[in-house]
Amino acid sequence: MGHAYSAILAHDMAVAEGGTFLLRIEDIDRSRARNAWEEQIYDDLEWLGLWWPMPVMRQSERMGVYENALQTLWDRDLLYHCTCTRRDIQNALSAPQEGAPMGPDGVIYPGTCRDVPGTDHIPNDTTLRLNMSKAVDSLKALSFTETGPAHQGLQEFHSDTLLKSVGDIVLARKDMGTSYHLSVVLDDAAQGITDVVRGEDLFDATQIHVLLQNLLSLPTPTYHHHKLIRDNDGKRLAKRDDARAISKYRAEGYTPDNIRKMVGL
Repeated sequence: MGHAYSAILAHDMAVAEGGTFLLRIEDIDRSRARNAWEEQIYDDLEWLGLWWPMPVMRQSERMGVYENALQTLWDRDLLYHCTCTRRDIQNALSAPQEGAPMGPDGVIYPGTCRDVPGTDHIPNDTTLRLNMSKAVDSLKALSFTETGPAHQGLQEFHSDTLLKSVGDIVLARKDMGTSYHLSVVLDDAAQGITDVVRGEDLFDATQIHVLLQNLLSLPTPTYHHHKLIRDNDGKRLAKRDDARAISKYRAEGYTPDNIRKMVGL
């Protein structure tokens, strides 16, 4: 239901502005990608009355684009190779003087591998982190325009915010070759996205995306972070809540108008 709400809202906003609603298959995590699940996305969205141009962009077909961007950042000495496991990070943060600060991606990395000497070329099959200190060294204040209900207007943030509340984020995971943050920024630019519509839970990640857009000389879209759809107990209704999958509502005789009303549209 949460994803249905987000898709319908994005579609309606695009149509109202004379724009185009675009569907993108974000399948960089191949361990979780299934053809049947992708077909279900098409089927559900078509049933809801949504339309988008074909063919869709598929991230698994764009690995070369992500690799080129990573090489660009590596050549500028903005990335470093990280060998830390989650347990290593947790152990490093268990010292009393460190604490466990949280950012958009969870626990903020303590910088264990930051000063390990690098090489001319990116090591194969490795985790790569952005050296946030170097990335923001020459940047002034960054900003983006937000039209969502909770944070409207110009949103500005500074380098100290990124250093303290984000840290050295992962831009390429060992088992994927990229990351959500990097791929979505490059894909938005490639598709000419002018307005990003997504859940409020991704608002804090937007500063990461604006930073990457700046580093890679990409345009910054307008963002609209919408409310999250929750049940009576306040639990978020998303893909993990299988009992409320769209296909099950359809099987029970619900209509697309019923779904719209249930999510407040």
